Amino acid sequence: MMKAISILLIGALAAIIAGCLSTEHSASATGERYPWKKNIVTTVFWIGERPSGNNPVPNRRSSWDKNWTRNYGGFDDPNPAHRSNYMPVKFTPRQNPFYCALPYNDKSVNGHRPEAPRVVPWFKEAYQGPGVSTCKDRWVAIRKGNRTAYAQWEDAGPFRTDYWQYVFGNERPKPNLNKGAGLDVSPAVRDYLGLNDTDITDWRFVEFSEVSRGPWSTFGENNTFAISDRKTGGELAEASKRAEGRAIAR
Repeated sequence: MMKAISILLIGALAAIIAGCLSTEHSASATGERYPWKKNIVTTVFWIGERPSGNNPVPNRRSSWDKNWTRNYGGFDDPNPAHRSNYMPVKFTPRQNPFYCALPYNDKSVNGHRPEAPRVVPWFKEAYQGPGVSTCKDRWVAIRKGNRTAYAQWEDAGPFRTDYWQYVFGNERPKPNLNKGAGLDVSPAVRDYLGLNDTDITDWRFVEFSEVSRGPWSTFGENNTFAISDRKTGGELAEASKRAEGRAIAR
């Protein structure tokens, strides 16, 4: 009898372990390395934004780009009447118009913040030296209802630049002038998701392999899709040139 019970217990334990492994595998298979941050107060900001009561810092520059407005190509006018296809009508942005800000900056005056190698999950794989941020251009999924946009992390804020406990941990955004906002999004993200100037969204970090093509994959010298497409185009051109050379040689 005891032997039969032991066998049953071993079988049950094996089933539980198998279930855990299966769950682990399923999470890995879906690529959801990073959990969703849910019900986050989200505000709209834009490159070239002037200071105001709830935005004391001008957005001419970002935490990682002192010439942000110039490198983007100009003022990212948020007025819907001055936008078309998620872009300002006056110019084609030189950077991805789908951008966002989170309240953490991994950089310090000299190198990176002391905690950055420990708290930034991808720090080691993204490290390119003390002068380069490991957070800039990182992809973020932003969800409202059944619609998801993808944006690149281009600035630190709202309000704080040191809140790794929220950005990478389990804490919630702290109270601030914008109703406890924990995420800033560009006008392109606003328009794609149909957001109000202050709204509620969910967000999470994603690997580039998880980002589907969409309006966020078209423009920008900093855009991973554009970089990848340019590299592929260059390789194809080089392969074509080699093939042409071999044909002539024959």
